[in-house]
Amino acid sequence: MTDVGRIAILRAARRAFALQPYNAVTLRGIAADANVSAALIVKHFGSKESLFDQVADFSEAAEKLLDAADEDLGRHAILTLVNYRRENGLDLLVRVIFSAGSGDERALIREHFRDQVTRAFAARLTGADADLRAELITAQLLGLGATMSLDKTGPTATADPEAIADQYAPGLQALIH
Repeated sequence: MTDVGRIAILRAARRAFALQPYNAVTLRGIAADANVSAALIVKHFGSKESLFDQVADFSEAAEKLLDAADEDLGRHAILTLVNYRRENGLDLLVRVIFSAGSGDERALIREHFRDQVTRAFAARLTGADADLRAELITAQLLGLGATMSLDKTGPTATADPEAIADQYAPGLQALIH
């Protein structure tokens, strides 16, 4: 499967699992939204449960965002978030926002986000209030991701990633140290 097909499937699955109860989501529905066959989803992801596990997993996002020394972490996280979205048409984190409703599957997405992203940032931080600062860091990253998702032609969506990092990273970096 091409990366384009995989991304289309993941995008459709993220949307489906965020907006509907797990039992209402079907592979056929995801396939129709992704413009692929349900058989292709099964071939590459296995079952609906396996696809959901992929959607609910933020470990890759955390790994990418945290792959820098502490003194460069704020800028790195911003650039990673912006560049990933532009290169893949997907945001690393924003799908957690759509899991705010009720339901066990939505709670699981939020729990994975908390465990795999927020707590990973907290583990990197030293000093007082590491848990609070980690939540504020992820809140800022989610805000940036949401802004780019909502306004695909606005200043943030079209600005040079380095310019965004120049403006946004100092606030993030202040929470890291």
